[in-house]
Parts: sequence; structure tokens; C-alpha cells
Amino acid sequence: MAQTLAPLTLGTSSLGGGITGTDAAALADALIASEFGQVDTSNGYAEGNSEVELGKAISRAGGLPGGTVVFSKVDAEPGTGVFDGDRVKRSFEETTTRLGIDHLPVLHLHDPYTISFAEAMAPGGAVEALTALRDQGVVDAIGIAAGPVDLMLEYVRSDAFDAVLSHNHYTLVDRAGSAIFEAAHERDMTIFNAAPFGGGMLAGSERAAGQYAYKEAPAELMAYVEKLRALADEWGIPLGAAALHYSLRNPLVHSTVVGISSLHRLEELRRLRDTSVPEDFYAAVDGLGAVPPSGND
Repeated sequence: MAQTLAPLTLGTSSLGGGITGTDAAALADALIASEFGQVDTSNGYAEGNSEVELGKAISRAGGLPGGTVVFSKVDAEPGTGVFDGDRVKRSFEETTTRLGIDHLPVLHLHDPYTISFAEAMAPGGAVEALTALRDQGVVDAIGIAAGPVDLMLEYVRSDAFDAVLSHNHYTLVDRAGSAIFEAAHERDMTIFNAAPFGGGMLAGSERAAGQYAYKEAPAELMAYVEKLRALADEWGIPLGAAALHYSLRNPLVHSTVVGISSLHRLEELRRLRDTSVPEDFYAAVDGLGAVPPSGND
């Protein structure tokens, strides 16, 4: 059943990896204390250090502040790629130990690329172990979090999951995630839409220049993005705000996950959230014509 969520969730894939030391501690403290109230991490983010840094912040705060929750994901065993039921249990134990908490509101099966769908669903497999964690009451809901649309649809249509997290597939320049959301909505699943900026391109990230979803973007897509940018300038709207609100305005999306890589990015998210984007702007976007292929998937 779909959960009641805050509209924005803070992603932490960079925490403990690209961001370390005092910068990581300051950011982790800010994420846990922020008004957004939802933080998303994973067993495998920064080789586990994302959860370690969040756990330290939770400890420094004397526990999770009231109204704040942390979501995480189970990952395949590093090095071997093993992703069976026993690995799921170990991944969960590693996560809760790092975070210093014994219960998670949502736990996702993350990027199950080293196993087939049949292997994941088989007796003794990853999904059976996730279901057992939910039955034990240490997890409220189990989800599937991955990239390829066809794979996501296969997992969603299994009816085994309560939640779904799709990334880089529902943005101003990529609508492929709509099929995932519609299938999930039919099953009353909780829906997370991650990476509304397409890996940074739509937020003006210099690091992501010329890329969509961390890959080189097709020339046709780049030309379309320039049209979008010009339209946003004409309306006096930051393109990042238009991209964020495109996800926030979708009634099927329960929460939009935005990766936060610095205190500056956290403040920028507040600014984009508070920017008003008229519905007529999106009608003008539709007037630009069909979105070219993104090159994603």
C-alpha cells in the first residue's frame, strides 16, 4: 500500500565517497536535521561509507530527529556479485549496524544486475529474504530500485513489492518512467522518482555538461535541452526549478529523490523547491514538440 511521504527525499550516493572528512560530517548532520525529513541511502553507496556517515550523524544527534526517516537498499556482495537470500540478510544487518537503527520504513532491492529475475524470485532468493524481513516487522515496506525500464516493469508486475524507485527515466527530457509509474500505481505501490535533473544536466551542473544519466547525450537531445533552456529563460524560471517541479507535479509520484553532494546543493534544493512554476509553462514545453530519444536504456 502506498505510504504517506514528504514530497522530497534527499539522496546520499556521494556521501562518504566524493565527500569525506569534515565536509562529509557537516553534510550528514545537515541531511539528518533538515526540514525535508527523508534521507535515501544504500548498502553499496560509497562502499558503505554513506551509511557510516549517516550513522555517525544520527549518533551525534542522539538518535533520528522526530519526523525524520532513513530509507536504504540491499546490494549484491562486493567483488563476487552474489545476491541471494543470505546476502540480503547480511546486507540488511550491515546497514542497520552502520546506521545504528534496527528498523527501516522502506528497504529496496537495489540494482539486481548480477542475477536474473527468475533467480531473484526463486525460493531462497533475494525477494523471499526481503519479504521475510517485512514479515518480521523490521522493515515496513520492500521496494525495487534499478534503472532499465523493462527490468523494472518485470519486478513491478511480480506483485511482490510495496514500493518502486526509478531514476533518470522521468524528467523533462525522458518520459520512459511513466510506464513504470502507471504499473506501480495500478498496484497501489509507493513511487519514488529519483534524479529529476537527469544526472545534473537539467540543473546546470558543469560536471554533467553534454551528458544525460551519466552518459554522453545524443546531439538531438542536447538541441532540445537548449530549446528548453531558452524557454525557461523566456519565462524567467531556472531550468532546474522547472525540472524539479515537473516531477513534483506528477500525481503518481509520492516522493522525488534528489542527490545532495554539498551544503550548497542542499540550499539550492530549497531555492528550487520554493520557485513557483506555472502550469502554463509546461504547456509551452509541450509546444516544443516530441522529446527526442535520451540515449538512456
